[in-house]
Amino acid sequence: MIYRNFLIIVRSVMGRKLSPPDEELYRRVDEVLHYIWDPIGVSGVPMARDEYDSYFPHVFSLLKTNVKPEPIAEYLFEVSTDRMGLKENRKKDLEVAEILLEWKETIYAKHS
Repeated sequence: MIYRNFLIIVRSVMGRKLSPPDEELYRRVDEVLHYIWDPIGVSGVPMARDEYDSYFPHVFSLLKTNVKPEPIAEYLFEVSTDRMGLKENRKKDLEVAEILLEWKETIYAKHS
């Protein structure tokens, strides 16, 4: 049921239907934020699978409009420090941004 609802959300992000590569990228953003970025350490908790849902649409948007990791890393930094009140980890934020950009490149290369 959760996966089905996720697909409905993915297909209508920001009021428009996503292309197949964008749908795949959107799913990867969700996975990377949950399993790799995971600033509060909930990736192993099934009931917390939606913990970062409010952040990944903006990350997706940043990813679509940027080819450099810094703006994405800066947003992740702001979320983890300003909104969550956590200690900064700029190195991790930058690593995650780079992983996301690698996914973007891989997905769009595969679909071109």
